[in-house]
Amino acid sequence: MITLRQLRYLHALTQHRHFGRAAEAAGVTQPALSMQIRDLEKHLGVELVERRQGDVALTDIGAEISRRGERLLAAERDLVDFARHRGRLLTGRLRLGVIPTLAPYVLPKILPALQRRYPDLRVELRETQTRLLIEELAGGSLDVVMLALPLDDPEFETIRLFDDSFLLAVPADDPRPATTRVTADSIDRRRLILLEEGHCLRDQALAYCSDPQRSGAMGLGATSLATVMQMVANGFGVTLVPRVAVDVEVRDERIKLLRFTAPEPGRTIGLAWRRTSPRKVDFVALGQLITDALGTADANRRRPEHTLERAAQPGSVGAASS
Repeated sequence: MITLRQLRYLHALTQHRHFGRAAEAAGVTQPALSMQIRDLEKHLGVELVERRQGDVALTDIGAEISRRGERLLAAERDLVDFARHRGRLLTGRLRLGVIPTLAPYVLPKILPALQRRYPDLRVELRETQTRLLIEELAGGSLDVVMLALPLDDPEFETIRLFDDSFLLAVPADDPRPATTRVTADSIDRRRLILLEEGHCLRDQALAYCSDPQRSGAMGLGATSLATVMQMVANGFGVTLVPRVAVDVEVRDERIKLLRFTAPEPGRTIGLAWRRTSPRKVDFVALGQLITDALGTADANRRRPEHTLERAAQPGSVGAASS
């Protein structure tokens, strides 16, 4: 008989690819974890892992069983959440994932508001790229994530929080007046500085600025907006910066911001969670708190077709993927 304990140990082994580290993460001894994995292999009649000196690798069938097992573990966690949080709004533990191009700019406003309004809530944060957030959300390691929409996977539900337009950051000695409205065609692609591969902001910038009729390098890659802005300040190029990041990242007098012509490029920020989660009411309440804390509630009310209340109704919540 397959047990949830065995699936948890396999999940830990999948993450750490080492029996010792997996056992430490699972809070058991290495022999105990190894024995459970062998029992699971014996019950299924297949080899799940290739045991090598110093590490392990999952077999193809082991990787698939681990993936399916993660769905079962997520369902088990949702069942526990249903029992623990029934009738109690935003209490207990909330594992929140946020993309790096949002976390430094919204969390300082959101977290104090959460603590004041929901003192019995314990937030555990995870900041990483969209692809990893979605994987961890699907596997049950996260409860809800804040990221750029849309996501095209029926496994998830989403609600829209706010729209975040982009500005063009250029060196202060750029000859264009600050009142100038720019277009994608006015950006020199060779001087465009972007975040490294994997950041959705990079993909969004490329989608706006790319021109199939032109070729050439798209500039340098960086790991954070702070690094990108320093490169702009020192005259190495230009970049697209989200409006939500301006107050934190654009304090240097060597940087000038230019607005785009309408329709301005940007992204839509929202929350996503597993469709099977019983905490939908919690996540809608979290979304309302976020819009209140960021001062975007009025903008949402001006767009009744996008209100959180409407988005939370069955059949009106957007589907999601990375």
